[in-house]
Amino acid sequence: MERSAPKSSKLWGGETAKAVDNFQISGQPIPPPVIHWLGRLKAAAARANAELGLLDADLAERIAAAGDEVAAGDHDDQFPVDVFQTGSGTSSNMNANEVMANLAGDEAHPNDHVNLGQSSNDVFPSAVHLAALAEVHSDLLPALDELAGALERKADEFSDIVKAGRTHLMDAVPVTLGQEFGGYAAQIKLGADRVRATLARVGQIPLGGTATGTGLNTHREFAAKVREKLSTDTGLDISEPADPFEAQASRDSLVELSGALKVIAVSLLKIANDLALMGSGPRAGLAELRLPELQKGSSIMPGKVNPVIPEVVIQVADQVIGNDAAVTLAGGQGQFELNVRVPLIARNLLDSIKLLGAACRALDERVIRGVEPNDEMLTRHAEATLATATALNPHIGYDRAAAIVKDAADSGRPLREVAREHGVDDKTLDEALDHRKMARPHD
Repeated sequence: MERSAPKSSKLWGGETAKAVDNFQISGQPIPPPVIHWLGRLKAAAARANAELGLLDADLAERIAAAGDEVAAGDHDDQFPVDVFQTGSGTSSNMNANEVMANLAGDEAHPNDHVNLGQSSNDVFPSAVHLAALAEVHSDLLPALDELAGALERKADEFSDIVKAGRTHLMDAVPVTLGQEFGGYAAQIKLGADRVRATLARVGQIPLGGTATGTGLNTHREFAAKVREKLSTDTGLDISEPADPFEAQASRDSLVELSGALKVIAVSLLKIANDLALMGSGPRAGLAELRLPELQKGSSIMPGKVNPVIPEVVIQVADQVIGNDAAVTLAGGQGQFELNVRVPLIARNLLDSIKLLGAACRALDERVIRGVEPNDEMLTRHAEATLATATALNPHIGYDRAAAIVKDAADSGRPLREVAREHGVDDKTLDEALDHRKMARPHD
C-alpha cells in the first residue's frame, strides 16, 4: 500500500480555511485528545466500511492509516480551527476529513470516503465522549488513587497524634491527626468512585445516528463494528446509546461527569485549605504541620516560605468549578435533535480532567509524602482547648461544665485547676480528660 500524496506543510482544504478565517476567537484549537479520537474513529470507520463492502479495501486502508497517524498525534499542527466554532464541531470534523483525505492520497474524498457513514452530529460528540473516557482512565483515576493512598499512609502514620479539633474555626473536642488525614483520603476515594459511576454512560456514544439520530445514510451494522474495533484496540468500555435520539440531542453524561469532577474540586479545596491553615506560621499561626519547603516565599521578607502547592490546588479547584458551570449551561443549550455547544463542553471538560490529575499528583508528590507533624504545637493546642470540658458532661452535667469553661476562659488558667476549684476530684478529671480516649471514645 502506497500513498500518492506526500506530507506537506498544509494538509487541510477549503472548508478548514473558511473556519480558520471565520473563527478567530481564542487562539486555542480543539483539545488534542479530541483530534486523536477523531482519527481513531475515522480509521475504524474506514475499516468497518470496507468489511461491509461499502469502500474499496485499498482506499479504506489508506484512510485508516491516515487516521492512525492522526490518532498518534503526528498531525496535531494540521488542526488549526478555534475551539470556539460552530456548536456541532462540524468545522473540526471537516478539518479531520480533509487532512485524512490528503494523507490517503488519490481518489480519497473528504466527505464521500473519509466521512462515509458519519455526520459531524454523531462523530464529533463521539470523539469528545471517548477522549474524556480515555483521559479519565489514563490520567485522572490513577492520580486520585495515588493521592488517596498517600493520604491513607499518613493517616496510619499519624494515628496516635492527638490534636485540637475545630468546628466553626473554634476549639472543639480532640481528634487525632490520623483521623483528619483518613477523612481526606475518604474524600478522594469517594470522588474517584463518583467519577467511575459516570463512565458507563460516558462510553455510550451517538455514532450511527448521523444527522438527527435516525441513522440515515449509514449501514445498520456500521456503528456496532466501529465500537467493537475501538473497544478491542483500546480496552475501553464503548457501547451503544440507551436511546439514539437522547444521545444525539443531549450531552447529559458529559454534564454528569463534569459534576463529579466538580465534587473532587470541592474536596481538594477543603483539603488544601486545611493543610495551608495547619501549616500556617511558623510562629504566629497554627504551626501544627510542617509542609515541605519548596521555594522562597517572598521577594522582600527573608526566610518566608509559602504553602505554594496548596495554593495551586485551590486555584485549580476554583477553575474546575468554573468549568463545570460552563459545561452545565452548555449542556442545556441544544434545541430539538442536537446539542450545539459540544466544542465548549470538550474544552472545559478535558481541561478539568487534565488540571485535576496534575493537581492531585502535585499534592501527593510535593506535599503529602513529605508533610510532618509539629508534635509540640499539636500537644500544646490539644491541652489548651477548653472544649475538653465536654467529656465532663456525663460526670458533672452540662451547666456545671459550662461554668468551669467560663471561669477558665475569663481567667486564662488551666481547665483542670479551675475544675478542682469547682469541686471536681482528680480521679474524675483523669478519667474524663484523657485526650486519646476522647479522640477514640469507642476503642
